[in-house]
Amino acid sequence: MKPANLFVAVIGAILLLSLSIYTVDQRQAAMVFQLGEIVGIKKDPGLYLKVPLVQNVRYFDTRILTLDAVDPERFITSEKKNVLVDYFVKWRIQDVNKFYVSFAGDERRGVNRLAQTVNDGMRAEFGKRTVHDVVSGERDDIMEVLRKSADQDARRFGVQVMDVRIKRVDLPSEVSESVYRRMEAERKRVANELRSTGAAEAEKIRADADKQREVIIAEAYRDAQQTKGEGDARAAAIYGAAYGKNPEFYAFYRSMESYKASFKGKQDLMILQPNSDFFRYMKSPRGSGK
Repeated sequence: MKPANLFVAVIGAILLLSLSIYTVDQRQAAMVFQLGEIVGIKKDPGLYLKVPLVQNVRYFDTRILTLDAVDPERFITSEKKNVLVDYFVKWRIQDVNKFYVSFAGDERRGVNRLAQTVNDGMRAEFGKRTVHDVVSGERDDIMEVLRKSADQDARRFGVQVMDVRIKRVDLPSEVSESVYRRMEAERKRVANELRSTGAAEAEKIRADADKQREVIIAEAYRDAQQTKGEGDARAAAIYGAAYGKNPEFYAFYRSMESYKASFKGKQDLMILQPNSDFFRYMKSPRGSGK
């Protein structure tokens, strides 16, 4: 065989072999067609053979994919109020054959059908609940019910729904304003009630404090008067005892104290008779007046 012919034969064999071999990795499933008919599905990763020019292979992603809503969807609650819901769905192709047959091989149709299924489930669940329930009270329950219902419906076209998550629930702007106004009015009402209660408690505390102050002052005055009386009595007793021991000295001492108290200022003026008993110790140290 001529070298040129051998080269052409080798090239042809390599080309034929490349057209006969295909690979499947762990993230994919391969569907084999023969003249437009499905003849096999390969799910396990590896190297496979096909009839060149007669058979062709189409790959489907079997990983867990995310369906994320482009814009928040509007739903109506049991109170006939609109809410805007932002959500995402985790899903994967479970049965490649069902998925292909259901949507004629168009994956976008499958994604749109899944979105419609989840949307219908949300519409039904939100219609049973109030705004409070969907915002905070029963969100986990809603997501679990949505996952189960969406998965049950999606199994019919070869899709498994792994999870449905509500990212955010908002009120439309026109509803939010009215809700905020009601919330503001409610907070003002509560604040006024608290202020009134606080003022009443403050007055009560002040009245009790004033009462206690008056009681303390009265008790202190009583104790002071009692102590003063006891002091005066004791002083009188001492004065009496001193007077009893030396009446003359006691009289002299009392006169000196009177002089000291009477002549404190230079401008003091006293008008007394010269023979007044007040001057007796000035006339004589013994107070005899001589």
